Amino acid sequence: MALSRIWSAFIIIAIVLASFKCFFVDGQQDIFSRMVTGKADDSYIFYALGSPAAGGFTSVDSFSRAVENFGFKKKEKISEANTLIADASQADSVRILKTLYPTLKVFTYQQAMNRNQRPVDGIIETCKSAVNICLGLIGIMALFMGFMTIAERAGGIRMLSRIIGPFFSRIFPDLPKGHPAMGHMMMNFSANLLGLDNAATPFGIKAMESLQELNPDKARASNSQIMFLCLHASGLTLIPVSIIALRATTRAANPTDIFIPCMIATFVATMAAMFIVSFKQKINVFTPVIMGWVLGISSVIALLVLYIKSLNTDEVQSFSGVLSNGLILLIFILIILGALYKKIDVFDAFIDGAKGGFEVAVRIIPYLVGMLVAISMLRNSGAFDILINGLKTMFAALGTDTRFVDGLPTALIKPFSGGGARGMMVDSMRTFGPDSFAGRLACILQGSSDTTFYVIAVYFGAVSVKNTRYAVGAMLLADLVGIITSIILCYIFFG
Repeated sequence: MALSRIWSAFIIIAIVLASFKCFFVDGQQDIFSRMVTGKADDSYIFYALGSPAAGGFTSVDSFSRAVENFGFKKKEKISEANTLIADASQADSVRILKTLYPTLKVFTYQQAMNRNQRPVDGIIETCKSAVNICLGLIGIMALFMGFMTIAERAGGIRMLSRIIGPFFSRIFPDLPKGHPAMGHMMMNFSANLLGLDNAATPFGIKAMESLQELNPDKARASNSQIMFLCLHASGLTLIPVSIIALRATTRAANPTDIFIPCMIATFVATMAAMFIVSFKQKINVFTPVIMGWVLGISSVIALLVLYIKSLNTDEVQSFSGVLSNGLILLIFILIILGALYKKIDVFDAFIDGAKGGFEVAVRIIPYLVGMLVAISMLRNSGAFDILINGLKTMFAALGTDTRFVDGLPTALIKPFSGGGARGMMVDSMRTFGPDSFAGRLACILQGSSDTTFYVIAVYFGAVSVKNTRYAVGAMLLADLVGIITSIILCYIFFG
């Protein structure tokens, strides 16, 4: 029910806000069209007339730079434009041009500045994108689920389950000893740890399917499923390679300087998720076994941090590539060798598992369509910009430092869209500079958590769970811990 209420609230808020803008905000009359049929790559190709002084700019070029992040692109010829931007003194010229080019959209400079929502896909394009995402998953899921089936038949998953059984049996008390779900979850966490998103998804869905077998109420999330997804959504990653690479492309002085803050923030978020769910499920986490595993993992992370700190940017990316991709190939060859040793029909097992990958990808489609459409409507309505401006005003009134607010869009969009958050992070680095406080904070926030609502839609959708219970609240609370930790770490490391 919690997810149902949130989904409904997203749609209601988006439509109410869009209605207000359409009828009461000058220059926003096409907002309904953008919400329904708009495309992210649809831009306002504009031709400028007159002076932008009314919009607070000294030249058309400075105005053009200010609005280019909101989908506006300047052209020197009116015949190449679909939008005309002019000041009040150009009314006669506007009427003539509108007669010659009747499809032209016309804005004043001030109206253009009011359109401070970055262009995103409308409902129709979002539905297509959701299906394309699922189609893109088919091949990847077929591959990994095929190998998972080989590993299961060869006994590899059960062996992995026995190794991590002492720890998992404490935080997943409802799981029978040595259940295959433990091995599936371990594979998922390992892939997440190495930043292997494509591998983590099929492993995670296989884990959810294994947990669903033990679930007495198939439409209601079990305690074990909630614990697993909350730990997964905390996004524990050892090396944020994509973030480091993007910092390098934006010419950061030291692209790897956010590595340790990212590592600490994501680890704290993961621990918060475990403690939050454990408290809700009345699990005692202060047992020798759990604390031993937590301290052991912490030690391994600390040693890896010390080693990576000794590497330069190129060496970090090289090391990460070798470690991540090498481990995938190592897993594949170990599975094949184990299956041959057990005299398993390897290819037949692979085909059986791969068929399941197609079925799961198709089953996810309606859940992903519903979630992404609601998020698209919310973003197109401009709700995020209103929230950011409100937060900045509030903290300024309290007399506190407001530099961190400029980095918050990444954190606000991350639970809804990984790609959107990545775009916000890059935009923050371009707008404020990669070595600015806001630019660095956006990077740390990007690395501190996973895409909560995407995870909920995909993983619960894969097993047709409709009642997610307190999963959404627990995940968002862990995200909040990660956000607060990221802000604190940014002030500590970059002041």
